Amino acid sequence: MNDSAVRAPHHPDTAPTRRDPRKAEFEVDKLRKRLRRLVGQAIADYAMIDANDRVMVCMSGGKDSYGLLDILLSLQRRSPQPFELIAVNLDQKQPGFPADVLPRYLAGRGVPYRIAEQDTYSVVKRVIPEGATMCSLCSRLRRGVLYRMASEVGATKVALGHHRDDLMATFFLNLFHGGKLKTMPPKLVSDDGRHVVIRPLAYVRERDLARYADVCAFPLIPCTLCGSQENLQRKQVTALLRDWEKRFPGRVESVFNAMANVVPTHLLDRRLQDFAAVRATGAAVPNGDLAFDQDETLESAAAAVTGHPASITVLAAR
Repeated sequence: MNDSAVRAPHHPDTAPTRRDPRKAEFEVDKLRKRLRRLVGQAIADYAMIDANDRVMVCMSGGKDSYGLLDILLSLQRRSPQPFELIAVNLDQKQPGFPADVLPRYLAGRGVPYRIAEQDTYSVVKRVIPEGATMCSLCSRLRRGVLYRMASEVGATKVALGHHRDDLMATFFLNLFHGGKLKTMPPKLVSDDGRHVVIRPLAYVRERDLARYADVCAFPLIPCTLCGSQENLQRKQVTALLRDWEKRFPGRVESVFNAMANVVPTHLLDRRLQDFAAVRATGAAVPNGDLAFDQDETLESAAAAVTGHPASITVLAAR
């Protein structure tokens, strides 16, 4: 409310409470520490960064890449093993793109950087019909330029700003529209086999990155290509996940954990299991015929009724 707005009469019981700046700073510090912890944990879990690595951080000008760079800079100062950071941005020649924003920010932070200029914007607009999804071609063109830049700057790792919500959305996009159980892994080898790509934000929630970008006042640059399309299937899946999170607390967390807890023998992919070789050996097989993990409480109750150790299955058959 500005000073010229109409104010309600003052009353001791209804006087607005002012936010304690110390509490606000405490919350920001807590968020910063949580982000550092989650990124550090992902880096350790997937062996993303080794001693003396030269990590190329891909900067788009969005909240995710700003957050990624900021957290990596913080971890770099605390790391027991040295590694270098270099920021790279692809100027796609989008109309109105503020080309001075990122160089000024990176120079102010003392971060070595390179700006690659290539008019992929015109290519995407020319090739993709109006209203059609531009993401696939746009990302493919960007990837080619960034991999070339990685070779030019001598990067041993290429760091992308995909977060946990991106990994989740990709999983469901593949499930619903591609007929595959697949997502973006935290670490992989590039298509050309020459680069190792890492996603240090794999454990970080998008909402935390948005809040962090707000409190850090990063100079965000909007995207007029993919970021401007409201009918993307990815956005629809993201909306579905947010709805699940509100209506069924814990479901999204469970799905994310499941992506790191795969049981290949209990799927239908013949490339993962030689079904022709499956034979009864007479030896017990842990979880051999359990399609759903056991609930110990239910198992105990069922065992008391049936006297059978695999009692959930037996009860279900009766």
